Amino acid sequence: MKICLYLEFYHFMNGIFFKNLGTGLLSSYENQKKSLKAMNIDFTEKWDDSCDPLQINTPWLKSLYLIKKARRKGKKVIIWSHVTVEDFMQVFRFNKFLAPLMKKYLTYAYGLADLVFCPSAYTKSLLVNYGLPPEKLMVRSNGVDTNFIFPDQASRDAYRKEYKCEKLTVGTVGLVIPRKGTDTFLMLAENYPQYQFVWFGKIYSAMMVKALPKELPGNTQFTGYVQDRNAAFNCLDIFVFPSFEENQGMVILEAAAVGLPIIVRDLPVYNPWLIDGVNCLKAKNDEEFKTCLERVIGDNSLRTRLKEGAKALAQKEDIKALNQELSEIYKRLLENK
Repeated sequence: MKICLYLEFYHFMNGIFFKNLGTGLLSSYENQKKSLKAMNIDFTEKWDDSCDPLQINTPWLKSLYLIKKARRKGKKVIIWSHVTVEDFMQVFRFNKFLAPLMKKYLTYAYGLADLVFCPSAYTKSLLVNYGLPPEKLMVRSNGVDTNFIFPDQASRDAYRKEYKCEKLTVGTVGLVIPRKGTDTFLMLAENYPQYQFVWFGKIYSAMMVKALPKELPGNTQFTGYVQDRNAAFNCLDIFVFPSFEENQGMVILEAAAVGLPIIVRDLPVYNPWLIDGVNCLKAKNDEEFKTCLERVIGDNSLRTRLKEGAKALAQKEDIKALNQELSEIYKRLLENK
């Protein structure tokens, strides 16, 4: 078995679209490579006829060409469903107008696969509603590499010094776009001036998304892209993720790997793996985000319980723990010819 692991824009124009981006898609792609190496499975990132199966991460136009080429040669095709219409339409200003076309395209593209990996049961339910057959959809967590994201006091000290975090620090990691809940984050910062709020992640141009306010609360930082994601998580005391739409939310698993208390918006995608009061707190609206934050700060036993629950979640979702299942999936797929 030799797998072609392919992420189209990773190679397009020397990866210009992915430089200094830091998305969950890239993290998932890197985790896939680490898993294959750990299982001693041969793989390449460029297609050749010796490959079987072809594993696509987000099927754009060149990916469709490779899929059809592979199918003509009798090769198996796996596609990761990192993109759905529901999250696509909430990224850039113009996407809502493209949503109907995007839905048709994704339904067609995912339908070309022998197997579609869905990062969550929620994503699978969306694709079933698109009309894709449930039997070709498999829920498969992106996982987290706890050898890469882990508690690290030296990294914490370095980033807290660099970003002048001298008080209790509430923060998040990810793209700075409205879908990720920037308004809720700013609301929390305004209501709790005694704490510091830091958002690590690329800030998109105002031409593409609603811009951040010109005047930010004095206790708030948006750092832009940072190289050391592990240091970013370690810098924080409490992780808040107010996103409105996700297919899994890899940064949650990464925050869990560091052992941070986690507060998220109460979304269907987090069921059943995120449990309120066990490994996170869930908030339905801004008022509940405030309540959750106050509970975490004011209740030491709750904070400790959430940290331990988060660590247990990360161990369960560690790519090392998921590799045996993945190996069996590949074997069954290739045997079924």
